[in-house]
Amino acid sequence: MTELDTVIHAPARLRVVATLATLDATDEITFPRLQQLLDMTAGNLSTHLRKLEDAGYVRMSKTHSGRKPVTYLALTTPGRRAFEDYTATLTALLKGSGT
Repeated sequence: MTELDTVIHAPARLRVVATLATLDATDEITFPRLQQLLDMTAGNLSTHLRKLEDAGYVRMSKTHSGRKPVTYLALTTPGRRAFEDYTATLTALLKGSGT
C-alpha cells in the first residue's frame, strides 16, 4: 500500500495545496488573498507555506506594488503532481483497495 504524502497530509497544508490546485497552472494568488480564503493567521500560513516550499511543492515570488511588498503563491509542477498522487492514494484507501 502506498503511503500518503506526509507533507501534504497535515490538515492546514492540505487546505493550502487543495486551494492552490484550483488555480490554472500558470496562475498565482497573493498571500493575503490565500490567507483570507483559508481564514488562517499570517504566521500559521507562513509556517505551512515554508514546509511546502521546502518540499518543492509551492513557489513563492516576492515583488513590490509601488512601495508595498507583495508575495505571490502557486503550486509548482511537482506540487501539482504530488497533490494528484495524494488524492489518488486517498481515494484508493477510502475504497479499500490500497495501491
